Amino acid sequence: MLFDRIVRPAMYRLAYHDPEAVHERTVALLSRAGTALRPLSRAYRTDDPTTVLGLTFPNRVGLAAGMDKNGRALHAWPALGFGFVEVGTVTRHPQPGNPKPRLFSLPATDAVINRMGFNNDGAQALADRLAAHGKPAVPLGISIGKSKVTPLDEAVEDYRFSLRTLHPYADYFAINVSSPNTPGLRALQDKAALAELLAELRKTGAELGGRTPLLVKVAPDLTDDALAELLEVCLEHGVAGIIATNTTLSRAGIAPAEAALASEAGGLSGRPLTQRSAEVVRFVHEKTEGKLPIIGVGGILGPDDARRMLDAGASLIQLYTGFALHGPGLVRRVGRGLAAR
Repeated sequence: MLFDRIVRPAMYRLAYHDPEAVHERTVALLSRAGTALRPLSRAYRTDDPTTVLGLTFPNRVGLAAGMDKNGRALHAWPALGFGFVEVGTVTRHPQPGNPKPRLFSLPATDAVINRMGFNNDGAQALADRLAAHGKPAVPLGISIGKSKVTPLDEAVEDYRFSLRTLHPYADYFAINVSSPNTPGLRALQDKAALAELLAELRKTGAELGGRTPLLVKVAPDLTDDALAELLEVCLEHGVAGIIATNTTLSRAGIAPAEAALASEAGGLSGRPLTQRSAEVVRFVHEKTEGKLPIIGVGGILGPDDARRMLDAGASLIQLYTGFALHGPGLVRRVGRGLAAR
């Protein structure tokens, strides 16, 4: 509660209430601190090891993609209690993302709206950083997506480039075809487009040794029929797992006091996604008969939300908005809540 009452308000005042400036300063501070934060792990870490995707995780609570797009603070996140880290989404080409403002905090709703647009330094820059500074002390996932400048019919090569470039460093890859903030990207969830993409990525992965799991990140806005088709393609092409879910285009659940922000374009995350993301996880688990491990993400703001994700069929969970709004204490509470299940 100290974070909610004192730390977060102070951070926002210092950043003139600009959520993106708060985010950037936080990542920059953690990047500078790096391994010096290791003593904090005694306070925040949960020992609850589990094996999923052939990988051993010290606990089930991961950092979702989007918080550390360029892998700048990789050695800080384990000290804050995370059992794994997913960086990105990165693209083949460096890109600035969408015009600012593009990140909006909705504290009364316990939510965020973002239209960042895959702002990142590019796959090669991330590979160079990992080569220079090494991987974190926990499993590392890398989320890859399509560059905005790349035509949709050339998207496959974008993903293949990032896969090849980052293959030496990833413990798993997240194939992001579900962000609402890159024009046309969600069309890659369609059956034919996804089949082509996954076939080529599997082929590329096999050429590189074939041992790094590929997961597909899905949108919460798909109909049951569309999601069922997507899962059929994933099973046919040997996908290792599903990440459910990305942000939503829906504006249901926004608090009346923040209704004016509902008109902002972008994906909504946080509390309004709690129920829907768990529904998607349950659908995926039941439709695949438990054959595909699931990382559950979306609207997890406490131990009860995380437990419901596991009950729905998730093997691991990720935090983003809850962590951004409530700080590292949430990582500890969720981790210990799951360990006590």
